[in-house]
Amino acid sequence: MATERPLPNLWHATAPAAPETGRLSGDMAADVAIIGGGFTGLSAALHLAEMGVKAVVIEARMIGFGGSGRNVGLVNAGMWVKPDDLIATLGAEAGGRLLSELGNGPSLVYDLVERHRIACEAVRNGTLHMAVGPEGLKEITAREAQWQKLGAPVEALSAEKAKMLSGAEGFTGALLDRRAGTIQPLAYARGLARAALKAGAQIFTETPLVAAERSGDAWKLSAGRGTLTARHVIVATEAYGALVNGAPWRTQTQELTVLPYFQFATNPLPDDVAGRILPERQGAWDTGLVMTSFRMDRQNRLIFGSIGRLDAMAAGTHRAFAARSVRKLFPYIGDFRFEYWWDGRIGMTTNHLPVMHALAPNVVSVSGYNGRGIAPGTVFGRALARHVTGDVSAIPLAETPITPDPWRNLKSAFYHAGAQAKHFIDRRF
Repeated sequence: MATERPLPNLWHATAPAAPETGRLSGDMAADVAIIGGGFTGLSAALHLAEMGVKAVVIEARMIGFGGSGRNVGLVNAGMWVKPDDLIATLGAEAGGRLLSELGNGPSLVYDLVERHRIACEAVRNGTLHMAVGPEGLKEITAREAQWQKLGAPVEALSAEKAKMLSGAEGFTGALLDRRAGTIQPLAYARGLARAALKAGAQIFTETPLVAAERSGDAWKLSAGRGTLTARHVIVATEAYGALVNGAPWRTQTQELTVLPYFQFATNPLPDDVAGRILPERQGAWDTGLVMTSFRMDRQNRLIFGSIGRLDAMAAGTHRAFAARSVRKLFPYIGDFRFEYWWDGRIGMTTNHLPVMHALAPNVVSVSGYNGRGIAPGTVFGRALARHVTGDVSAIPLAETPITPDPWRNLKSAFYHAGAQAKHFIDRRF
């Protein structure tokens, strides 16, 4: 599991201050209780409040504590799974709905940013899926064909064009998705929280769930120093669901494999160097088996990430790998240092698609974003808001039972150890 000790996280250093919140105290009632103050929970709260529904968020730590404050910040369209494979798994009707909703996910994110004037370094010039070797080129070409068949504005780029748009050496091509872009993820989460509060929602932080019980046709949640009674409950904790203590229902973490992911951010680079790296400020990630990502922020910092956890045993290996990779990708970069580093958890399902569960009567969740938390979290937050207010067709997923994966802990350990070994071996050549 990813570490929760304090690490120097760039997003915490550069995001606008969070809105003022406090702990739940005393007894309170709401129409909908939301557990989790990340993209999904805050989107749900905002959309419920805008519908005139009394929504209350309880967050065990702080706004954006989990993946929302550790994200790379790529606002991607769709899921990791290719469109044809998604439809083959879910069927034409359900798969088509999901592709449509998530394909339009970046538009919802950027519309909310504009409408609520969220200061989150929003840039919508697309993303670049960088091809590694012949197999990577084959993959992005297949993705281009499948998305273009659905009318999406995606384009496979030659190696030369990929180098021009990324500033990076060594790739065989790239897939440019013009629907997508980048944001400062924690700033976006805090902006959603501020918008939700302004619309009438309430948010309580440092308020962990202690117990929950049925009280008539409602749920009585004991949290922090008080209780919250609501007819409907949305569980929006994703890969950080283990923080939901005392719940009488099973959590979605029983079926999620945790993929650890780290990031290192450089000092602000000189203008002449920063202008050559992703000059149009797309965010990028690659097709490698041990994936890496890179992007720039508004202060000209280069942010490099890959699979792995920054624990005491692995942090040195990952730091050295990140430094070597940056120099290899951008040989003109000159001197730099890492000023920030942090890690987080990605919740992976067995088929790499999100899942919807009724965890108990009137308790619902959507999880399994598989590394694409920003747009799916925002989309499913809105869908959950509509679902609990009576629109049972709002969520483009079939309701399924939790299917525990007995191998999830072993697979999580394998990802961590495998990435560490790969990054160590790379040092030797």
